[in-house]
Parts: sequence; C-alpha cells; structure tokens
Amino acid sequence: MTISKGRQAFPRTEYLRRLATVKVEMARRDIEALMINNLPNITYLTGYTAHSGNVPLGIVVSVRNEEPAFILRRMDAPAAIHQTFLERDNVIGYPESLIGSAAKDGFDIVIDSIHDLGLAGRGLGLELDNLSPRAAEKFKVRMPRARIVDCTNVVAWIRIIKSDLEIAVIQEAAAISDAAIMRTAEVLRPGAREADVAAEISATLVRGVDGKPGTSLSDFFFCTSPRTGTPHIAWSEDNICRGSQINLQLSGVRYGYHGPIMRTFSIGAPSERLRRLYDAELAGLEAALSAVRPGATCSEVAGAFRRTIEKLGFRKESRCGFSTGIDWVEPTASLKDGDLTELKPNMTFDLMLGNWIDEDFGCALADTFRVTESGAEVLNRAPRNLFEIQ
Repeated sequence: MTISKGRQAFPRTEYLRRLATVKVEMARRDIEALMINNLPNITYLTGYTAHSGNVPLGIVVSVRNEEPAFILRRMDAPAAIHQTFLERDNVIGYPESLIGSAAKDGFDIVIDSIHDLGLAGRGLGLELDNLSPRAAEKFKVRMPRARIVDCTNVVAWIRIIKSDLEIAVIQEAAAISDAAIMRTAEVLRPGAREADVAAEISATLVRGVDGKPGTSLSDFFFCTSPRTGTPHIAWSEDNICRGSQINLQLSGVRYGYHGPIMRTFSIGAPSERLRRLYDAELAGLEAALSAVRPGATCSEVAGAFRRTIEKLGFRKESRCGFSTGIDWVEPTASLKDGDLTELKPNMTFDLMLGNWIDEDFGCALADTFRVTESGAEVLNRAPRNLFEIQ
C-alpha cells in the first residue's frame, strides 16, 4: 500500500505562486538552482512540517522544473508525500546507510540530483548560514565548476509579505493563543501546581478553537515569581503562591504558522511597581500600533513605543518586536531603532513588549498584528489587562 495525500494547508496554486516569486529572485541573482535546507523555508514552499531530526535534507528549486525536488531521509519520505503538494516522483528518500556515515551523507544525494538536472556547472544558491562548514565544503569540492551564491534568508525575505490565505491561517493560530490565555485565567489558583497549569495550556494549544486544532506545539514560557526578570523559563514543579506573578509567553500553531501572545497574571492584587510598569507597556503598545502604516519603518514604530514608556519612567533594552509567521521569529525585520525596513500590507509582527527590569522583576505583554492598507490590525483578541487572580 502507498500513503495518501493528507489535508493541504494551501492549494497547489498558492505554492506555485511562491515558487514563481523565488524563481524571479533566482533569475535576478543569475542562479539556475537553489538548494534550501532551512525548515521554515521548506514549509513555505512545500507544506512540509514534520521534524526530520538533525540529518541532511533539502529541496532543490530549478528554473527548469515547475516543482522542486525534495531530498530527505527515506523514513521521512512518506511524511513529505503525505504533507506536501509535490508529486510523488519529486520526493527522493535516501537510504539509512547514509545516517551516521562519515564518508557520505544526504547532501551527496542532493548534489547528485543537481548533477542529474545538468546544473552542476551553473549558478547555485545555497543557504550557507544553515550549512555546516563541512557540508558547504562538500558542495564546493563536488561541484568545482558551479558558481556558488550565498542565498541565506533570500526566501525568508520573500516570506515577510503574507498572502491573504496565509493571514487567515495566522488568524487561526492567534485564536488558539487567545484560548490558551483565557484557559490559564480559569485554572490559575493559589496552591495549583505550575506543571498542572502548563498541562492545561498544552491541551488548549493542541485542542484549538472553533474546530481548528493546533497542528503542533511550540515551546512556551511560564515564568513565575521570583523568575519574572527573565523570559525563557518553563514551568517548575512548584505550587503557585498567593502574591506570585506569572509572565506567560505562548503561541498557537497552524501548519507551522504562529500567532504569538504574552500576558501577565498576578495572584492577588499586583504590586504598585508591577501596575506602573504594565500600564507603561500598555501605553507603549498603543503608541506603537498607532505608528504602523505602509511606508513607515520598523524604527519609527519602535521609536513611538520607546518615547512613550520613557515619558512614564521606564526603558526597554531589547527590541519591541519582530516579523512572525512560519516559525515564531522570522530572521528578517525587527521593531528596533535603526531598522529601516519599510512596512508593507500583509507583513505580520509579534509586538513583543516583555520588559525585564531586575533579575527578579519584569512583565510580559505582546500581540500579533498585521500591517493593513491604513494601519495595524491586531489578530489577538484576549484582553490586554493585567490579569488579577483571586
């Protein structure tokens, strides 16, 4: 028996549109083949979201062929057939004998495929930042006539402007994020074990909302007192105490797409210091959103936020947001001083206003927004208030 095609996140025409845009950029750079091994970029161009582990894989986009060739470990090939829009013949599984082999690995099969296409002596794009020095050297040695061009983040910059179909999926992910925040507000109680609350959050992120389940779990961060001065800590095995604070950062996931959110919870009345900081961050959030418009720069949005909170007596050292979509953080635009990336309709950002003041004190506030023709549309719907749990 053979594996069937699964539910596709997008129609074939959407993937072909994306590939056509990539091929235009390839022509501009005078390359005839582009090997992509960054997983979010593979997801963008094929729909593949399975995790293949730390083994070589890649898609080869050729200007000569409509579909790319997807070369990956043989045991993962059925997942690619099932999840992607690609025809079966364009999924190539390499044998298990190449796993853990010092002499030859999956990138040798990628190189063989490029030779088979007759492109080994042409311009070849590689995502060099995603290749080990050894793997990059292998391409140079086995393709001595190729003109190798560094195409790191080329596809990521194409991804930065979403289609309407992508926006709809990000909205679904954001709705799951909202549901997880509201479920947290329901189950947080003095004496509750952090791990049990985290289990409820995980269940909501998987179960989803409105008949749209989460299709995978992204790491989330559950920072309780005294660990609220740092952002990337998970739950502990402790019980939640009255007077504690919880900073929660999470995202629902639909077909690889994220809709991140952050909120702060106080078990009992919050301290005056926390209330002042949170109110300042909230004012900064509203100022940043008011600065969003096509043609504005990321730096201008960040400046609106920074000026607002500084007037209220606070500073924030880290950036206040970044491009989001496939994967939580896209390696392109940042909402920070000096980033002159111009905003365009259907860019999506995590307006991430977590602020960590001292080792044991900070707060969390974030929403996902998209740039519209006239401003910003916030995709999250959970209340922005500082949650007080009695």
